[in-house]
Amino acid sequence: MIDGPVEVMGIVNVTPDSFSDGGVAWDTADAIAQARQQVADGAAIVDVGAESTRPGAGETPVEEEWRRLAPVLESLIADGIRVSVDTRKAEVMRRALALGVPVINDVSALTFDPLSQDVMAAASCSVVLMHARGLPENMQDDPRYDDVVGEVYDYLAARIADCEAAGIERSRIVIDPGIGFGKTFRQNLTLLADLQRFRELGVPLLIGASRKGFIGWLTGVETAGERLGGSVGAALAAAMNGADIVRVHDVAETVQALAVFQSAIRGQPVRSDR
Repeated sequence: MIDGPVEVMGIVNVTPDSFSDGGVAWDTADAIAQARQQVADGAAIVDVGAESTRPGAGETPVEEEWRRLAPVLESLIADGIRVSVDTRKAEVMRRALALGVPVINDVSALTFDPLSQDVMAAASCSVVLMHARGLPENMQDDPRYDDVVGEVYDYLAARIADCEAAGIERSRIVIDPGIGFGKTFRQNLTLLADLQRFRELGVPLLIGASRKGFIGWLTGVETAGERLGGSVGAALAAAMNGADIVRVHDVAETVQALAVFQSAIRGQPVRSDR
């Protein structure tokens, strides 16, 4: 059940090898322009990443990751754009926070780098804790669960507790069950259908299903960049089932779809100025 407007998080990949748009925003100017357009299209926040975490991707060195990120972040922050940085590395987090970045989005839930949790404990920003089984290099080799919803829930509950114990206030935590990160296509659908379970953890819920492989599996659309319809459908399903934030590539279309969908479900405009 939808309680309020769902925020849209735009995706800007400053990488040559992301799974759906590798190279599109590889140039600094292109990345900045893409982020500005996403905000104009209605994104509440833009998630900027400089290390691909697609299945099979290897690790990017810290200095290379930061070289890609720094000029983009500096420009967007100067514009007053709310930015999230998608990184697994404590040093990248530290440098981003020094620029004033308000959100860190870590696909490893602060477990990849042993210093990440301490960096976040000393900060005041929000942090997204995502569930992933394995590393990008091997996470899709053979993911198995006895109960995917229960196991992902237990993992995120444990990570929240551990982060709180380390000094990261619960009010700063957002969770993400990690669609496509160490899950089969059917397991992704099971998670999307039971998102209400994660509401029990009492923190905001983020879902990133945009253009992912299960959409191609369901629809037969092999090219990730051509999965707009399926991605919007996944975002609406996530909103209906309890997501607070949807992380998407196609911001304008998702914002428009959510405005109509949520207003129709409620029987009144979601926006207060309508």
